[in-house]
Amino acid sequence: MSNSQCNEQNEQNELQKYLEEKAKQEREVEQEPEPLSAYEACVLKESAKLHELIAEAQKEVKK
Repeated sequence: MSNSQCNEQNEQNELQKYLEEKAKQEREVEQEPEPLSAYEACVLKESAKLHELIAEAQKEVKK
């Protein structure tokens, strides 16, 4: 993986973390948070899987 690809993935990971943190903060502010739809839950679950795979791949590249 090239350096620019690593930088791009790092930026994507940081953006994802920022958006997740922002969503978490918004949910904490709401008195009655709306439950996630089945679609939203599936998207978040798959997104988490992808982030795990990316992290594993980045570890392998660093070896």
